[in-house]
Amino acid sequence: MTGVRALRWLTLTRHGESTGNLAWREAEHTGAEDAGIPERDADVPLSDLGRAQAEALGRHLAGLPADERPTVIVSSPYLRALDTARIALAQTSWAAPGGPPLRVDERLRDREQGVLQGLTARGVRRRFPAEFDRARRLGKFYHRPPGGESWADLALRLRSFYRDLQADAPGGRALVVTHDAIVVVTRYLVEELSEQEIMEIEKEPIGNCSLTRWHGDGGPLRAVAYNDSTHLTALGMPAATDPADLGPADL
Repeated sequence: MTGVRALRWLTLTRHGESTGNLAWREAEHTGAEDAGIPERDADVPLSDLGRAQAEALGRHLAGLPADERPTVIVSSPYLRALDTARIALAQTSWAAPGGPPLRVDERLRDREQGVLQGLTARGVRRRFPAEFDRARRLGKFYHRPPGGESWADLALRLRSFYRDLQADAPGGRALVVTHDAIVVVTRYLVEELSEQEIMEIEKEPIGNCSLTRWHGDGGPLRAVAYNDSTHLTALGMPAATDPADLGPADL
């Protein structure tokens, strides 16, 4: 993707474990139709483990060599991502006053689910059988729930985001704090993958506070790490069912 190639480093991390992740795991375990999350998606907070993961992420970032430290930091506006960024950056010395400010960009928000928001796979099958069938026909990448977004829609808004990021910080080192679907679609864009390739990659859940990184020197970015959670080993990394991953393959 031409708009990303001018960056020197591009590092993405998913937010720490949220109370929503806990609710989704419980709903899937019990066979509920709805995850029962009381907050709107933008206001879902981190769990205690999620805050600890953000601190561990920050300690790892603090140890980066000087030539890998971010020169620009951008977060999703959703609370779980913003708090992850703030907690992590508080562990570093280079993010102190005078360092790169934390910016917010709404294009990094999680995928919008529309009428399917909060529903488990069982809930979609039972409450929206016609939509379930339509999703099966279209496939996860192109299926757009009523009032929501497809994965292709995410690609459109991310192309715009990365063009602006490259223009604002040519040759820069960017840290992006966001959501699992955004991490996956960024890989689709940076590595110029096909629908089939990215849907196969997407089957591996993105860990909370995991790191995905690319490096470049003015040419195409090269993959350095994908979904790397080794810096969180001491905390453990429970797999989280996230509504951004809901699609025909999961219904």
